[in-house]
Amino acid sequence: MKRIWEVLYSSFGNKCPRCHNGEVFKYNNPYNLKHFDEMNTECPCCGEIFERETGFYYGAMYVSYAWMAGWFIVTYTFNSMFIGADLLNYLLFFFISILILSPMTFRVSRITWLNFFVKYKPDKANCKKMAH
Repeated sequence: MKRIWEVLYSSFGNKCPRCHNGEVFKYNNPYNLKHFDEMNTECPCCGEIFERETGFYYGAMYVSYAWMAGWFIVTYTFNSMFIGADLLNYLLFFFISILILSPMTFRVSRITWLNFFVKYKPDKANCKKMAH
């Protein structure tokens, strides 16, 4: 259970999976559409390399699919239990929400994918390189 919280913290906080201090993406705002996909090549804190081999982040597409399937399940259940909108209105809401969430989903999926291969190490949390 602890590992799940570590992955969620890293993924949604734009934090390095290894030290939880450095940032994976150069800009924190995923809706800065000019720079939303710019990643640091390595963690500015612990030096963990984010730029892996070519094609490494193709696996993040499967993670993105899983996040969006989860979003569908949550919104469909909420609609069915509380709102009761007809199917067309629900689908319209769902597809618009997918478009709005796309930049954030892109980032969260990449960091979640990176978390599959890099484990949190609390001893690396003391950042020596990063200026505070």
